[in-house]
Amino acid sequence: MSQPKSKNLTWHEGQVARSDREKLLGQRGCTVWLTGLSGSGKSTLAVAAEKALHDRGRLTYILDGDNIRQGLNSNLGFSPEDRTENIRRIGEVAKLFTDGGAIVFSSFISPYRADRDQVREIMSDGDFVEVYVSASLEVCEGRDVKGLYQKARAGEIPEFTGISAPYEEPAAAELVVDTGSQTLEESVATLIEYLEKSGYLSS
Repeated sequence: MSQPKSKNLTWHEGQVARSDREKLLGQRGCTVWLTGLSGSGKSTLAVAAEKALHDRGRLTYILDGDNIRQGLNSNLGFSPEDRTENIRRIGEVAKLFTDGGAIVFSSFISPYRADRDQVREIMSDGDFVEVYVSASLEVCEGRDVKGLYQKARAGEIPEFTGISAPYEEPAAAELVVDTGSQTLEESVATLIEYLEKSGYLSS
């Protein structure tokens, strides 16, 4: 991650520790980083999983690609450099939410392994849960309600992941959710079961 331009900075600690917040919430903060092609089901899975956990009294928050690009990252495009900066900023925001004790669902294509690995590196051990939302290009194109793939194949959208720009699958994701073969309910159950078994949800 990039270093701050100013060297006259000091990190200020509060009187409430992360462990205090997590004890209050009855959960361990983490960033569930959902990565996959456009149309693989990342946002759909994030929304459904968040609702399921909220219904169980858990504190969650979604960081979604389209939403972030309308505000925090509205000045970024889709060049490799802008994609890297997009993920860097999101990683820093996710880290803050995680320190607050929230279970963060980060829903971004994030096509480059190096960018995802850099986010992992700024997190404490166990705070970054990479989830590969797996679906074939054919399945993703069949779900393309926005018509993005059609526009990309027509050359109307440059640098579109999976068509004119690369996607690098995770080499060792904590979890793979096959949305090409699973129902949404099954995918949600797979994700929540992982969080339960891994100790992020206290009983």
